[in-house]
Amino acid sequence: MKRLVEALFGLVALTGLPYLIYLGAYYLRRPSGTPANTRPREPSVSIVLPTYNEAAIVESKLEELVELDYPTEKIEIVVVDSSDDGTAELVETFFAGRPEPELTLIREDERRGLATALNEAYAAAENEVVVKTDCDSRLAPDAVRKAVANLADPDVEAVTGRNADVIGGSEVEQSYRDIQTMIQILESHIDSTLIFHGPFSAFERDAIVPIDEDSIADDSELALKIRRNGGRAVFDPEIHYKEAAHSEFGKRREQKDRRAMGLLRLLWRQRDALGRHGNYGRVVLPFNWWFMIVSPWLVGAGLALATLGSLAVLGPAGLLTPAGVLAFTALGSRDALGPLQPIYSLFDTQISLLRASVSLVRARADGDEETHDGTWSTDDELREVLQ
Repeated sequence: MKRLVEALFGLVALTGLPYLIYLGAYYLRRPSGTPANTRPREPSVSIVLPTYNEAAIVESKLEELVELDYPTEKIEIVVVDSSDDGTAELVETFFAGRPEPELTLIREDERRGLATALNEAYAAAENEVVVKTDCDSRLAPDAVRKAVANLADPDVEAVTGRNADVIGGSEVEQSYRDIQTMIQILESHIDSTLIFHGPFSAFERDAIVPIDEDSIADDSELALKIRRNGGRAVFDPEIHYKEAAHSEFGKRREQKDRRAMGLLRLLWRQRDALGRHGNYGRVVLPFNWWFMIVSPWLVGAGLALATLGSLAVLGPAGLLTPAGVLAFTALGSRDALGPLQPIYSLFDTQISLLRASVSLVRARADGDEETHDGTWSTDDELREVLQ
């Protein structure tokens, strides 16, 4: 029994140590804002908008884009569409009679996956800066202006922003995003950040390279490849966007598990970047490997060990341990944990990463780990919240 307790405490210590080190580095360095040397400028911008069956929300998204605090004569909007609900027709109607911004509409006869669509859209974009955004997100009016100010730094070739307000009021997602903001600010001041966000990312057009056609972490993959080619990819917390999200545990799984699987595949495919490219490969990537690949298995092992230990000591009463975990999950998914909500948001993310890891291991064992086609399904409930 003593060995079981020692093993449990050892697992907890091992799991938490890298986080404590990163937290210590944050408070020692006290980073804030973007590390880029920003300056005002107004280059031409192509805004890439991939769409699939967005008829209910595409017009409001286009209204947002044409009302951004940026000269419309310097904006090109590139819509790549594979819908069967009339989205493309709504886009054409919206721009009919508008002299600006310029519209480039790419119609796909069949769905080939988001990464393939983005590669086509990026290749068609003609302007100096390329911004990618999602139809089911909302941007702050100054988002593009702040992004191009970051890209004025000759070392910075990619920049992403912050989900400053979760539409729908999910405290689980908001708590996680707040923690992620701290991590990404520190990563950006150390070198570059790994995770780029679909609702808003901006790139120097000349830095863009093709992404894998089956990618399900397309924005982060592009940022990682840009860093590998010598540019920096940073996070600016002053670039704000909004995105809808669920709190309820079951509803979050598809959204979170998909993101987790995409990032895990990306880290594995780009594993040769570890130890290279300055502090990006020596600090940032190793931490993300720990957080996304190692730590979830340790959390799972710790829960299993705690349950076994409780059963060994307390007998049937030891079932209180898994019952407590379930109660913690139930309360957290209802945003009812108060000051413990941020801890639950990390736990929720670790569960998604563990589930995604198991799925990838199973797929690899079956020999079909590369078969995901990169398509996505719309979430009608989140779209109603967005509307």
